[in-house]
Amino acid sequence: MGVFDEGCMGMYNAIIPDELLFPCGVYKERLSQSSLYYGATQVSDREARAVLKWLQDKGMKFRFGKDEENELTRDQVLWQCKTYVAALRIADEFGCETIGIQYQQGLKDLLPASDLVEGILNNSDRPPVANAEGKIIRPGEPLTHFNEVDECAGLDGLLTQRVHKLLGQPVENTLHDLRWGDYDQSGTTKDYVWVFLISGSAPPAHHIGGYAGTDSLRQPKMYFRLGGGTVRGIAKPGEIVWSRVFVEGGKLKMDLGRAQVISLPREETERRWKETTEQWPIMHAVTYGMTRDQLMGRHQANHIQVVYANSAKEADLAVYTKAALAANLGLEVSLCGTKANGKAF
Repeated sequence: MGVFDEGCMGMYNAIIPDELLFPCGVYKERLSQSSLYYGATQVSDREARAVLKWLQDKGMKFRFGKDEENELTRDQVLWQCKTYVAALRIADEFGCETIGIQYQQGLKDLLPASDLVEGILNNSDRPPVANAEGKIIRPGEPLTHFNEVDECAGLDGLLTQRVHKLLGQPVENTLHDLRWGDYDQSGTTKDYVWVFLISGSAPPAHHIGGYAGTDSLRQPKMYFRLGGGTVRGIAKPGEIVWSRVFVEGGKLKMDLGRAQVISLPREETERRWKETTEQWPIMHAVTYGMTRDQLMGRHQANHIQVVYANSAKEADLAVYTKAALAANLGLEVSLCGTKANGKAF
């Protein structure tokens, strides 16, 4: 696990103590934002342009303007492309299976936001990058990234990627902020629908239309003076597994559950975006067997991890497999609402 500086924005509960992490068989490689910045400066303009062209050829849309201070510009995105290349090369050099970038403090004063980097890293289909020996780094696989160096999400993401790969399920996973929820104001569903939303690290594979359904808007100025694009899209309908890892009472714990991602009318989606942050990717989630108050009553993690499965039955299997793996690694596991045989409990 490669960590580009710990404790993003002072989040103490995003740090897993070594004595809890190492028994899981995961080593923490403490990396530096300074090294990432230097690495980005060493990536050529040609390589950065190739990454951007690859994304545009896939259909991803960048909402470019010319005002550096207030709009997304091509130069901002090219710097993000350089950071993407640098992050992969550093991860490859240190043998990292997953990495987390500090995101705001420090790096934001030197480079545009890392969101574009994070979203692409989390996708299996992504621009190829060669290491110092000329070999493509992790071809056809994501390098699972955990936003805001949330190490709990990093461990969760790594376990998720391993389990889903072995089960033949989609491996792309990401954290989201558990933002808020509401009943559908358009009346298309009677379910309580959560707003899962993150600053841009969601993989395009999660979006309706994939890359073609993904666009990139400038990060809000209040967060990122130097701008940078997001990886924005609307999560596609489907069955998901949600989870969260946290530290409590000197123990590593994991909550696991099941949910469905649903479609909402565009007007309702826009309402939810505008009530949160419209530049960021959004997921409309309905949890099984877990009410709003139950989900929030024990929410001690910074984020919630999500991953798709190809069917409800396969998602159920993924839940139980991941629960067994985590328990065998020493985590205290709680099933918090699942769906087996079509029934929530």
